[in-house]
Amino acid sequence: MHPRVAALTTALLGLVALLLPASDARAGLTGTGAARAVAPTVVAHRGASAYAPENTLAAVDEAAARGARWVENDVQRTKDGALVVIHDDGLGRTTDVEQVFPDRAPWKVKDFTAAEIARLDAGGWFSPAYAGTRVPTLEQYLRTVDSHRQSLLLEIKNPELYPGIEQQILKELGNESWLDQRHLAGRLIVQSFSADSLRTVHTLEPAVRTGLLGTPKTADLPAYARFVDLVNPAHTSLSAAYVSAVHAQTGPHGVPLRLFAWTVDDADTARTVVGYGADGLISNKPDVVRRAVSGH
Repeated sequence: MHPRVAALTTALLGLVALLLPASDARAGLTGTGAARAVAPTVVAHRGASAYAPENTLAAVDEAAARGARWVENDVQRTKDGALVVIHDDGLGRTTDVEQVFPDRAPWKVKDFTAAEIARLDAGGWFSPAYAGTRVPTLEQYLRTVDSHRQSLLLEIKNPELYPGIEQQILKELGNESWLDQRHLAGRLIVQSFSADSLRTVHTLEPAVRTGLLGTPKTADLPAYARFVDLVNPAHTSLSAAYVSAVHAQTGPHGVPLRLFAWTVDDADTARTVVGYGADGLISNKPDVVRRAVSGH
């Protein structure tokens, strides 16, 4: 067997093994408050962003300290082609860019070089304790997540602004060994609001799990299931019937689609969403949500 085919086969077998318990968990869930065989996945949204500045290495560290095994981030591209971790397409909300570069409005990520962005304070807006925190590169972020042995839900942000960013992200993931069997089988999901972007990821690297953000119509789920493994909607749009409709579809890796809901920050909402059958919760307060749904 060709080495790449063998590696892909191994990764897919690991993926099936990882996802099957979620099906068992759904089978054991009969309603809100019912016993569940496996606790839902809890993902720290932009790191533990209720406690540290979002999408920074400090937020990853804080998530790890609070027991979060998964973190979520947002990836965009600089003027000179570097991949950086930041949510907005503008730098104004979470950095001091307007003070450092007052004549560069509207302060878009794509209009600044990596070296210029590296000068910005990405923590002082959150708390004086985090003053001097920097916008991390994707490489720095991946290495920090790996150092904590965490898993990553990576969002391709605004792909329409950055042609070819999917291939570039996959290359960076490969360079940092995130496309090996160990990561593919249970430690990496790539998500986006753009179905076209996810279709590109699936075409380039079929073993990578993908998640479609939003709440697509149930009639459209079979088409998306050809190249996405998860549907990740806002929790306010959910019902038990919708979660069941998602679970009824078989994804590209031969197992049922899963569903991670965002952004869930309180115990009551967490229990309600899990009662609908959601497989995961994306939260700014992963410790609060994890205690609510796991009992510890």
